[in-house]
Amino acid sequence: MNVSFVGDAEMQKLNKKYRGKDKTTDVLSFNINEELHLGDIVVNIDQAKRQAGEYKNTLEEEIAELVAHGMLHLQGVHHEHDE
Repeated sequence: MNVSFVGDAEMQKLNKKYRGKDKTTDVLSFNINEELHLGDIVVNIDQAKRQAGEYKNTLEEEIAELVAHGMLHLQGVHHEHDE
């Protein structure tokens, strides 16, 4: 699994290109479908900083939560479609 860190501008470009949403987001996950590679997770550091303050987390805690969130997506959990 690869984890990358980007800012708002790059995350907005990725979100628009791959999800058709022209806005930033906190984390994106990309399945690779290779036997030994789970996939890629992209974490938006700018959004993580904002959310850390909002959720009263440290930046490290927020990043850990976003990576875990991305890992769940790679395992097939997608909150937009799941109850």
